[in-house]
Amino acid sequence: MDFLLPFYDVFKALHIVSVIFWMAGMLYLPRLFVYHHTAIAGGELETALLTQEKNLNRIIMGPALIAVWVFAILMIAANPALFSQGWFHAKLALVIALSGVHGFYAASAKRFAKGERPRSEKFWRIMNEVPAIAAIAIVLLAILKPFA
Repeated sequence: MDFLLPFYDVFKALHIVSVIFWMAGMLYLPRLFVYHHTAIAGGELETALLTQEKNLNRIIMGPALIAVWVFAILMIAANPALFSQGWFHAKLALVIALSGVHGFYAASAKRFAKGERPRSEKFWRIMNEVPAIAAIAIVLLAILKPFA
């Protein structure tokens, strides 16, 4: 799809912007879950957290994740040579895993909304670090391009 090549840098810029929004949510939602564990069931704080969790997922994280994938696919369509590079395979594997973590977070938010308290506060503190570690690895792969 050679006609997309002139737009590659635009797709890349929009991909990065989408990643920033997605990662903001991925780093914030598990922190909300930590606070949710300490909130009194049915209390004012829990009500506020449920609203924040729902809005974060529906308004920011979901659309950002879709945009990340759409712009990534457009970048690949514009430059299919990416598939021949080892660093890209490693990055793609991490992004797929992080997308799975996103799904886990979304499912957990639904459980919180039902009044459940899935996992423990400590678990969510640890899960808060997963997107950060993945983001570091993904950025290093994309910038340094090892295995090229």
